[in-house]
Amino acid sequence: MTITQTVEIPADRRITLEVPHEIPSGRTIIAFTPAPEVTHPCQICARNIDPETGNPRYNAETIAAIKEGHAMLKGEKPAKWFNSLTEMLEDLEKDDPDEE
Repeated sequence: MTITQTVEIPADRRITLEVPHEIPSGRTIIAFTPAPEVTHPCQICARNIDPETGNPRYNAETIAAIKEGHAMLKGEKPAKWFNSLTEMLEDLEKDDPDEE
């Protein structure tokens, strides 16, 4: 009889096992096989990962937004502040070149 169970190995490398009643008492061999790493269980996220490098793939608009955010964090570009969601949405629509 073989029972497979996936467990997370804690940092202290100690595992307490609760053995199912179907397993007879006595000597038993326990084997550990590392499970394949699941980096993106979400199918939508997985589509945007380059299968060769494992790095995320973004479109040009997303890359520009990331660069703009990094520039704001570094203080290279002033960040905008808003007092309400409505104010922010109005500003977004005003800046959107697709709307013109």
